[in-house]
Amino acid sequence: MLDILWARLQQKHRTIKFPDGPPPALPDRYQGRPVVFPERCASGCDRCAEICPTGALLLNPLRIDLGRCLFCGSCAAACPAQSIQFTNEYGMAESVRENLVVGAESQGAERIIDAKARRLFGKSLKLRQVSAGGCSACEADTNVLGTIGWDLGRFGIQFVASPRHADGLLITGPVTENMRLALLKTYRAVPAPKVVIVVGACAISGGPFIDHEEVHNGAGELLPVDLYVPGCPPNPLTILDGLLRLTGRIC
Repeated sequence: MLDILWARLQQKHRTIKFPDGPPPALPDRYQGRPVVFPERCASGCDRCAEICPTGALLLNPLRIDLGRCLFCGSCAAACPAQSIQFTNEYGMAESVRENLVVGAESQGAERIIDAKARRLFGKSLKLRQVSAGGCSACEADTNVLGTIGWDLGRFGIQFVASPRHADGLLITGPVTENMRLALLKTYRAVPAPKVVIVVGACAISGGPFIDHEEVHNGAGELLPVDLYVPGCPPNPLTILDGLLRLTGRIC
């Protein structure tokens, strides 16, 4: 017993201090919010758009749809003029779908989350997580937030087993046809007022399965969405940042 207590004392405080302290270190190969430089684009060069697997690159002028982006970095590697660069910026959640389109004029734009949601769910937010055909990557990074290192519950945010006990849904996956009815029923079971959070490129736009006959290109085609968290999968820090902005813990 004494050995256990001594080992625990040596471990010290395990929970990250974010947002009151600095965020945890991200890996060197992490690719966060991209920046674009349309003025560098060579005339007639469409290499970035041609190589993008999800059609996230928009041209004339150059823009990137983070809702479709897989953050694979292929576009940046293919561009001879270095018109696209991925940064280590993790905060990418948006409350409006159109704000996920990043262009020269939108870089570093302030993310504004609905004030009504802050008033309703700022102190306590219970979420029912729905995997609507996901590959388990977004689900895994969401589950990380419940570990001792992140301790999502300290913010009053928790995942619950029943939608009837929830304030909203956190949806991952492209919403396959087999999950469509289950998702709609789960949404209807959540009492009003309620929020819908979509996590990952699949849940936002269909991701690599976009326009496939068996998917619905994300939850936005079926439900009203209050928060979009881009990534494939999003880093746990990106998800946490979005949830804290939704509840008004950070601005």
